[in-house]
Amino acid sequence: MKKIVIFGGGSGLSQILKGLKLFPLDITAVVSVSDNGRSTGRLRKEMNIPAVGDITKVMLSMANIDNDMQELLNYRFTKSKSLGNHSIKNLLLTALLDIKGNFALSLPILEKMLDITNGKILPLTEDSVNLVGITSNGKKVIGEEQITKCKDKIIKIDYNKDITVNPEVYKAIKSADLIIFSSGSLYTSIIPHLINKDLVKSINESHAKKLYICNLFTQPGETDGFKVSDHLKIIEEYLGKNSIDIVVANSKPMSTTLSKKYSTDEQKDPVILDIEYFQKNNIHVISDILYVVEDGYYRHDSLKTAYLIFSYLMDNNI
Repeated sequence: MKKIVIFGGGSGLSQILKGLKLFPLDITAVVSVSDNGRSTGRLRKEMNIPAVGDITKVMLSMANIDNDMQELLNYRFTKSKSLGNHSIKNLLLTALLDIKGNFALSLPILEKMLDITNGKILPLTEDSVNLVGITSNGKKVIGEEQITKCKDKIIKIDYNKDITVNPEVYKAIKSADLIIFSSGSLYTSIIPHLINKDLVKSINESHAKKLYICNLFTQPGETDGFKVSDHLKIIEEYLGKNSIDIVVANSKPMSTTLSKKYSTDEQKDPVILDIEYFQKNNIHVISDILYVVEDGYYRHDSLKTAYLIFSYLMDNNI
């Protein structure tokens, strides 16, 4: 069975994993733990723990449970002031962290509860850390939520202190057949994995192919006007030049009506595939119609994206 290590954050990584888990793959999902917003942020402050929200979201995407259980774990206490809009899944992981003391002992229990059978979820670190964004005018923005809301252009990401990378991440990289950087917020979901120099070295020394799944839309303040190649260039600023072997990207324009809504309401535009750049730089591109509309929003077509990645693995005997 082919071994995949996939790096990402919450929503983008979860969407991709919904498809990948349907194929005969051994998946290790590495999740950033620097979110400081909403329920997760309050739990971090109250319990002095790393962020749990993205991890629980990713775990549910890998779970083999029925819809009723999914609904229960996603339930938020919206009518309670004392329970403060916390979700059941976040409270469960927070309780386990309080009982067991760390992710290493807590996550296997949740994986068993959720019947996760073809992989595992690893936090990037056990440390409670915050992201620091540097804007184009030299301003420091502290916190993932604050970076996301910042209207100035973000040009660099760091942590507020050095982190110790989870040792299990290094083990997974050493045995990986393919290393994937998931779709998701470029600066707050993907780059956080590429700040630690030892981890970057481990990724680059791996014989596994490196693949990037590009976002469908730009993000205001972070990737305004970015084409697919611009996303790749930012990743390679941290990972190193010519480090990505394969890029997966959407190749078809989207519905004018819904795209205009994204542009007007959220200042987001479709990411354009500039294929000439990749041909010139000898980077393999897997392109197709990669989007679906779910609940009025564009999402990656998780099944098709996973199928294309699995087919590449099989066709190239990786």
